[in-house]
Amino acid sequence: MTQIRTIALVALLSGSLVGTALAQGTHSHGSHEMPGNPAATHDDDMMKMMQSMKPDPKDPASTKDFKAADMTMMHDMHVPYSGNADIDFRTHMIPHHKGAVAMAKVALKYAKDPETKAMAQKIIDDQEKEISEMEAWLKKNGSR
Repeated sequence: MTQIRTIALVALLSGSLVGTALAQGTHSHGSHEMPGNPAATHDDDMMKMMQSMKPDPKDPASTKDFKAADMTMMHDMHVPYSGNADIDFRTHMIPHHKGAVAMAKVALKYAKDPETKAMAQKIIDDQEKEISEMEAWLKKNGSR
C-alpha cells in the first residue's frame, strides 16, 4: 500500500470515528469515566485500535509494514452484509485471511526466529488454500 493511500485511509477512518467520539462526548458514560474500567465501549476500543495503526515516521520498517497490512485488512473487511450467513462468512473471512497472509509475509521478511518464520509460512500456505476454497465457493454459488 502506498504511503498516500495509507494516510488517506487513516484520515477517512479517523474522520468517521471523530463523529462518534463527539457524539459520545455529549452525554455521561458513568462508569466509563474511571481509568482502567473493563467496561470500556467497543467504540473506545476501535478508537484505540485506529490510533495504533496510524503511520509514525519513527516506526521501525517492520512496524510500518505490519500497520499497512492491518489498515488494508480493516479497509477490505468493510463489506456489506447480505443476510446470507454462508455468503457473509466467506466475504468477511477472505479479507481477514488475506490480512493474515500479509502479516505473515512481513514476519518472513523481518523475523529472525526460525519458529516464527516456520509459523508464518504455514499461515501463508493454509490461509491461501482457504482463501481459494472460499472464493471458489462464492463463484460457484453466484456470489462473486
